[in-house]
Amino acid sequence: MTNVANSESPYLATFGAGCFWGVEHYFKKQFGNELIKIKVGYTGGTAVSALTNYEAVCKGKTGHAEAVQIEYDPSKTDYDSLVTYFFRIHDPTTKDRQENNKGNQYRSVVFYHSEGQKGIAESVKEKVKNHFKDPIVTEIVPAATFILAEEYHQEYLDKNPNGHCSHKLHW
Repeated sequence: MTNVANSESPYLATFGAGCFWGVEHYFKKQFGNELIKIKVGYTGGTAVSALTNYEAVCKGKTGHAEAVQIEYDPSKTDYDSLVTYFFRIHDPTTKDRQENNKGNQYRSVVFYHSEGQKGIAESVKEKVKNHFKDPIVTEIVPAATFILAEEYHQEYLDKNPNGHCSHKLHW
């Protein structure tokens, strides 16, 4: 396992891969109790205020991506495994889009919390490129303030099993 100590505890991984409902659902399904906590929210934009909400993000007013922030137990899983799974559950070759979800808030992006995480994300991106026919357009950028999404978005697909999900395993 390749673990990367963040500049501070806890161990965090933050990803944008389209609609956060599916990303959260797939990570919980795959990693289960290896994850301490997973939350959906907004990050990577310019607006950081109490006015940042789902409506503002969807209208493109904030520059934020819909994202998941995962707190994980490094004795049970590692950052490399999380990044690899991130690439498996969405199409990292489409800019600002996942299936019918279109807009900058649906971009493919890894938000790294340390230089070690950046290196792992870049390495995994290179390693998985042969699984896709088109070039990967995933951004790898420093983590920024994570704004928790509204409560009704948390565990959305657990509460609404027939809710929309554009994610699937690609390999």
